[in-house]
Amino acid sequence: MPNPVRITIDIGESYVDPYNFVECVALAEKCGINYAWLGDHFLPWTHSRKRSGFVWSYLPVALDRTKEIKVGPSVTIPIGGRYHPAIIAQAAATIDNMYPGRFLLGVGSGEAMSESRFMSNGKWPPWRERIDRLVEGITLMRKLWESEEYFSFSGKYFSMKDVFLYTKPKSKIEIYFSALGPKGAAYAGQYADHLVTIASPQKCREEIFPAFEAAAVKAGKDPNKMEKVANISSWFADSKQSGVEEVRRLGDAGLFDRGSLDEIDPRKIEQRGTRVSDEQILQSKVFVTSPEVLIEEIEQYQKVGATSVTIVTQSKPENIRFVGEKVLPYFREDSH
Repeated sequence: MPNPVRITIDIGESYVDPYNFVECVALAEKCGINYAWLGDHFLPWTHSRKRSGFVWSYLPVALDRTKEIKVGPSVTIPIGGRYHPAIIAQAAATIDNMYPGRFLLGVGSGEAMSESRFMSNGKWPPWRERIDRLVEGITLMRKLWESEEYFSFSGKYFSMKDVFLYTKPKSKIEIYFSALGPKGAAYAGQYADHLVTIASPQKCREEIFPAFEAAAVKAGKDPNKMEKVANISSWFADSKQSGVEEVRRLGDAGLFDRGSLDEIDPRKIEQRGTRVSDEQILQSKVFVTSPEVLIEEIEQYQKVGATSVTIVTQSKPENIRFVGEKVLPYFREDSH
C-alpha cells in the first residue's frame, strides 16, 4: 500500500496584487489545506505577469490572518546575491518567533532572472558555485539560530566576525531544499531536512529519491523522517487546448525554451515563446481538466515514494477551491 501523502499548494508570486495572496492563504486554510507555498522573486517570470511583490512583506500578514496553516517561500535564495544568509536567518527566526511552528523555509540555488543583478560582479555563477554558496549559507543560518553565544564564521563565500542572533526562532526551522537532479538531491539529503523536486515520477523513483536517501543515511540521518516533496507543474483549464492558449497569452510558453532559465530579462523570456511548440507546452504542464487528472498524477508520485505533493494553483481562488473540494477529500485519510 502506498505511503500517506500530504497535499499542499503553491500560490506563486504573480498575476495579482500582494494582499490577494493573503486572501488566497486564508481561503486555503478554509478549504482544509494545511501547507501553502508562496514564490520569492524580484522580477516576474514573464513580462505579462506585470506584478512581483516582496514575499517577506506579506508572509507574516498571511500568518496573522490565519490560525493553523503553514506558509513559506518556495524558494528563497540565500547565496549572497539578493539575500545574505544572515538576513534570511533573521527574517525566518523573527517570523517563527511570532508564529512558532507555522513558518516553512524552502531554499534553492536560484535562477538568473531574479538573482544575477544582485551578484557583486554582476555575473551569474555556474551551478556548482551556487550550490556551494547555498550549502555554506545553510550552515551559517543554522549556526545563527542555534548558537547561544557570539561566534565568528569564516567560509569561502561568507565571513562574519563576532556575530549573534538575539531573536531566536521558537521552534526548529526545518529546511526544504529544492533539487532538479540527483546531484542536487544528494546535497539536500546531506545538508537539509527535506527535499523538493519538480522531477517526473519515473525520475524521482530512479534517480532523485535514491540519491536523497543515500546521502541522508551517509550523513547519519533517518530518511524516513525526511519529506520528499514533489511539485506538480499543474495548469487548470477547461481543455488542454484552452490551457495551451492561456499559457501563450500569459507569456509562459517562453519558460519551456532551452536556456530560458539563464535569461535575465522577463521580456526576452516571453519572446522565446514563439519558438516553443504546442507539443512542448503539453509535455511540460499537467493540464487539470478534471479532478481525476490531478488525482492520478498525485497517485503516481505517491507510488514512487513522495510523502508530499504540491499543486500549483497560482493566485486563483477557483483553483484553490477545486483542490479543497474535489481533490483533498480523496486523500483525506492521508492528509495531516
